[in-house]
Amino acid sequence: MRRDRLLYNTSSENVVVRVSDLTYAYPGSASVLEGISFYVNKGEMLGIIGPNGAGKSTLCKSLNGLVPHFYGGTIAGSVSIGGMDTMQHSVADLSLKVGLVFQDPSSQFSGVSTRVDEEVAFGMSMRGFSREKMHDEVKKSLAAVGLEGLEERAPQELSGGQQQRLAIATVLAVRPSIIVMDEPTAQLDPVGKTEVLRTMRDLNKQGYTIIVAEHEIEALANSVDRLLVLDRGRMVDEGNARDVLTKVKRLKDLGLDPPSVTELSDVLSADLSLTRDNYPIDLDEATNVYSKILGKRFE
Repeated sequence: MRRDRLLYNTSSENVVVRVSDLTYAYPGSASVLEGISFYVNKGEMLGIIGPNGAGKSTLCKSLNGLVPHFYGGTIAGSVSIGGMDTMQHSVADLSLKVGLVFQDPSSQFSGVSTRVDEEVAFGMSMRGFSREKMHDEVKKSLAAVGLEGLEERAPQELSGGQQQRLAIATVLAVRPSIIVMDEPTAQLDPVGKTEVLRTMRDLNKQGYTIIVAEHEIEALANSVDRLLVLDRGRMVDEGNARDVLTKVKRLKDLGLDPPSVTELSDVLSADLSLTRDNYPIDLDEATNVYSKILGKRFE
């Protein structure tokens, strides 16, 4: 069940990500982000949803400085990560505050490490960590993503879900407080998706701030605190997960699929006297709602 937490204190000490009027265009193209503004609180999990081409991946890349430092282009507005202006700091400096996990885990691997533990240590070695520090952080990072015991396996021998969890471990090893995931379940089978989503929730419970862009909205319904909706580079909605996900017609007009139980409730709302306030957004809630409705009808 999604957690209802009071996370909306926007005082400067609580906000760890602040995006203000962000507009961006890749070299030689029109703007792919226009006037984006939002914040993320420490320890919060924010979901970013939207149809293909909405700008989700570009927004994720702007949070660790790849946009614009690596991709170039034109940018306006500001992005602040842990008090660091991304325009004023390098991607390497920002990586100590925020880690980015890509859709394809293999694109995040070094390509030279033949063991899982070596892959996790690779990024730290490039940053000059001591051998003792690397040993400790590799152990902690693999434990955090449930890959203990696989240290000697080759990364290429892991399942898709394990590879994505390994990619997360490589990010965790340098201990950023913010983790950004760009559609981390996009290339995974159902088992792999479950593994990665569980890892994401576990890390959030450990205190990490999580920002995750995801095409499969249903996967986020019982995990995130808030949702941000993008369409054609603009932010068209933002709010707590329940408020966003129960706007069934709005989501479908954008080409998005609401959670199945939510859409079913909208279809049956007149017959069952349901209002948007009591639409379920996940299976547990649906079971509870429909059990009560059916119970009353058979009394």
